[in-house]
Amino acid sequence: MKTFLKSIPFGIALTIPLGGIRLALHPSGIRLVLLPLVVFGLVPVMDLLFGRDVRLLEETPNPRDWRYDVWLWLWVPMQLAGVGMGVAFIAGNVELPWTTVLIAACSMGVVSGIGINVAHELMHRRGTLERALAEVLMTSATYTHFCVEHVLGHHRHVATPEDPASARQGESVYAFLPRTLLGGLVSAWRLESKRVHAQGLWRVSLKDRRLRYSLEIAAVYAACFLVSGVRGMAFFAVQSFVGMTLLEVINYIEHYGLARKEISPGKYERCLPQHSWNASERLTNWFLFHLQRHADHHYLASRPYFSLRHMEDSPQLPTGYAGMIVMAMLPPVWKRVMDPRVNAWNEKVRALQSDDLAEANPTSN
Repeated sequence: MKTFLKSIPFGIALTIPLGGIRLALHPSGIRLVLLPLVVFGLVPVMDLLFGRDVRLLEETPNPRDWRYDVWLWLWVPMQLAGVGMGVAFIAGNVELPWTTVLIAACSMGVVSGIGINVAHELMHRRGTLERALAEVLMTSATYTHFCVEHVLGHHRHVATPEDPASARQGESVYAFLPRTLLGGLVSAWRLESKRVHAQGLWRVSLKDRRLRYSLEIAAVYAACFLVSGVRGMAFFAVQSFVGMTLLEVINYIEHYGLARKEISPGKYERCLPQHSWNASERLTNWFLFHLQRHADHHYLASRPYFSLRHMEDSPQLPTGYAGMIVMAMLPPVWKRVMDPRVNAWNEKVRALQSDDLAEANPTSN
C-alpha cells in the first residue's frame, strides 16, 4: 500500500489525455487552446511553486511494478480514445471550419507528444506487451521509426556528431528540427536494414519493422479517410506532426551543447551523467514520469522511471521541460539562458579531465 501511495502523484499525468478526450467531444471555443495554455502557461509557473524533488522513490532491480505501471497502461487507451473520438467528431460535424479542425488537431498533438514519453518508457522494457503498446502509441503519432532509432541509435550515439537528436551549441531549435526529423528516419531505416540482413529476413516479413510500420501507418490513415474523409486524415496528420515536433524539441533540450570525448577515430567515451541535462522539478516529473531525470536514464537505460535517480553531478536545467520548451521556441532567450550554462559546464568537465590526466601522469611535469 505504501508503494502504491507513492505512485499516485504520477496519476496526475492522466489529466493530459483526459483533456484530449474532452476536447475531442466538443472541439470549439476556449477548449481548443485550453490544453496548450495549461501545459505551456500554467505548468511552468506551478513548477516554481512545487519546487524540486531529489528523492529516490524505489530502488528495485525489477523494471515491472504494477503499482507504477498502471498509470502507463491507463494512458494508452485514453490517448487512443482522444485521437479516435476527434476523428469521429469531425466525421459527424462536416460544418466545422478548417481552422477549427486544424487548431483542434494542434491541441490534440500536445497529448500525442506527451504520450510519446509513455511510449518511450515502454519501448525500453523487455516485455512483449510493453513494446507492443509503445508501437501502438508511436503509430498514433506517425512516428513508429522512433522505436528503432531511439533504442538502437540515439542511446549509442548520444552527445556525438553521429546522433541527429543531439543538439549542438549555438544551433537553434528551428535548425535542429529538420536535421533530427530527417536524420532520425534515415538512421532508423539503416539500423533496421542491418538487423534484417543479419537475421536473414530476406523474404517479405512483418518482423521487418520497415514493412510493418509502413503498413500500420497506412492502415490508420486509410481508416481516418474512410471515417472522416480528407479532413479526418488532415486532423490525424497535424496532431501527429505536433506530437513528433514536441518530442524533438524535448530532445533538443536534453543534450544541448554537451559532447562525449572522442578517444579514438569514431569511438567515444562511455555516456555518463555529464552528457545529459537533468531537471528534478517535482510537478513536471509527475507529468513526464521522471523523464527529466534524463542523466540517469542514459547512464542506465534499463532503469524504470520510478527508480531513476536525481544526478547532482550532471548539468542542471534552470527549470522543468514545460518552461524549457517555451524558452527553446525563443532562440535569443534560449541562447542567453543556456549558452553560459553550457560554457561553464564544459569548462568544468575540461578541468576535471585535466586533473585526471595529471594524476595518471604524475611525472609528466
